Amino acid sequence: MGADLPFWKRKSLAAMSRAEWESLCDGCGRCCLHKLRDEDTEELAFTAVACRLLDTESCRCRDYAHRRDHVPDCVRLTPKRLAQIDWLPPSCAYRLVAEGKDLPEWHPLVSGRPETVHEAGASVRGRAVPERQARDLEDHVVNWPGEWPVPPIRKRS
Repeated sequence: MGADLPFWKRKSLAAMSRAEWESLCDGCGRCCLHKLRDEDTEELAFTAVACRLLDTESCRCRDYAHRRDHVPDCVRLTPKRLAQIDWLPPSCAYRLVAEGKDLPEWHPLVSGRPETVHEAGASVRGRAVPERQARDLEDHVVNWPGEWPVPPIRKRS
């Protein structure tokens, strides 16, 4: 029976193959938004400002394989690092699996379609500000990247 379960329900993050690990990313782009941390209180603030490598339409990195050459502080997620990261969105598959939770119905591994992450309002598409267009990060502080996605209201035709 266990073999019938999808890999994210039967394997730990550490036991996943690289392909399985990479496929957990739903392509929302939320982790690629800049965050601010207060030096005194350690309080975290999310912004709508996208990393310079994030394609804000596809919500994918323009040069994923070489991203650290361009953005040295880009975090490479690993099962070990996940335990120390407090800024992943609550809908992040890495976070959900680490917490023993299932993936949402709009996750591409569940839906079978990469567009469902955008249709569900879970991605940064249409909401992110490209890094080169933002003057001060403080002017773009928002809450939604740290909240569970709210599906967009569909207009009836």
